[in-house]
Amino acid sequence: MADSQSERPGDGEGPRDGSDADQGDGGTEKGRAKGGPAGDVPVSRKDAAPPDDAASRDDARPGGSPGSDGPDAEASPPRDSADSSPRESATPRDLTGDAASPRPLMLCGARLADGRTVDVRLGGGRIEAVGTAGSLAQGPQSGGAARVDLAGYLLLPAPAEAHAHYDTALTAVSPASAGPPRSAPEDVQRRTTEAALQQLGLGATATRTHVHIGDVAGLRSLEAVLQARRALRGLVELSTVAVPRLLTGVAGADGLSMLRDAVKMGASVIGGCPDLDPDPAGYVDAVLEVAAEHGCPVDLHTDGADPARLSRLAAAAGGLRPGVAIGPCAGLARMPHKPAVRTAERLAAAGVTVVCLPQGNCGVLERPSQTAPSRVAPVRLLRAAGVTVAAGSGALRDAANTVGRGDPLEAAYLLASHGEAGPEDAYDAVCSRARTTMGLPEVRVEAGFPAELLAVRGTELAGALSLAYSRVVVHRGRVVARTSAAREFCDFTGTSEFDLPRQSQG
Repeated sequence: MADSQSERPGDGEGPRDGSDADQGDGGTEKGRAKGGPAGDVPVSRKDAAPPDDAASRDDARPGGSPGSDGPDAEASPPRDSADSSPRESATPRDLTGDAASPRPLMLCGARLADGRTVDVRLGGGRIEAVGTAGSLAQGPQSGGAARVDLAGYLLLPAPAEAHAHYDTALTAVSPASAGPPRSAPEDVQRRTTEAALQQLGLGATATRTHVHIGDVAGLRSLEAVLQARRALRGLVELSTVAVPRLLTGVAGADGLSMLRDAVKMGASVIGGCPDLDPDPAGYVDAVLEVAAEHGCPVDLHTDGADPARLSRLAAAAGGLRPGVAIGPCAGLARMPHKPAVRTAERLAAAGVTVVCLPQGNCGVLERPSQTAPSRVAPVRLLRAAGVTVAAGSGALRDAANTVGRGDPLEAAYLLASHGEAGPEDAYDAVCSRARTTMGLPEVRVEAGFPAELLAVRGTELAGALSLAYSRVVVHRGRVVARTSAAREFCDFTGTSEFDLPRQSQG
């Protein structure tokens, strides 16, 4: 199941989307994961119309897809808002189809961040129309569309995970562990799949994961992650960053050769950690050379505590396309103000993106006995200098953070709670800026944009970042994960005195 964390609420809890049974193979490729959220709630739908034939394209820009009204198009004029079609059970295949041919879907009664309550019609993997609640029910394209009742939910563009480590995810050792984590390819593939589904259930429909290559494992961990990526196709977009340990000197010759082999295998981003190489500048030069050879983006680990080193990196990376990202750069927060500002200005001039990790550094950089406690990068300072700043989760229950949750909303919450951003900018860091960093198309809740959406229980963004457990995740125009939570309190005098509910939904 796509959502392994779902809590089954009582009657009437959660959105009504009837998305419980087998979703099929998620597409045409053999071996894809069977996907679809948990739930057996009835669905309201029309019976007559066939599914939309428009193809879904990951890289299509708004306004260009077949059947799209374009980003500026308005929904059909309001009609009779009453929907007289009977409520009936439907299988998830009736609800959303498969990844290759998603069925039309209507999201009803959702609240947007600007306060409007709307219906949203999806088709062909894109948003076809957005209109006032009830206005799309009788439109010419509404027939055959399954309906998901999102009353009480806030509808947002789906976040993306810009910095994960799936090859080491879920490896934290506890007193109850039978022994050290296994590193066989099948174990790495299983943990990658579990981690990706966990983050999908939390809302991330796309993830960039760093994968170690070289040393004892060679390319086996990368191969296992790529196998998981193929199996998850249609549920989540997964891109891989090859991370060699050494690239300079005699010891680095094998790493450089293996890095090129990793790209040929399917790694789409060149990564690494220059700070761990005896020659950090030479390491960066080697990474940029391989990236230029293959036209790959670059995503490097650095604590960012050395302004001279960051300035050299910015000078070397300046003008490289499709772009360079570095992170988590927590060391910038420990730097004196003036050098930090000068360094940020150089990064901005070079077009380097910073991916910060609000929950703390990841395992590649952690040296608890040698470094000061981790802090988040100075986001306000970086943005004031013109640097694009995205945010990611980093460690997911591994040696670096045994309780890491991998929740993009938590990353946004931590940014806001640290005073580095307001709620809107904090969410933007895990959503639009994360997607830009990953080379993904822009997502808005507007006609013509990709149907990559997250619905969270609540009415406004600050509350959703603070406490949002119930979530509905839409990828390529179909519901791929759902988590429902209900809270119930015992009876006490305060409930009647202040008219407080004994039950609530989170």
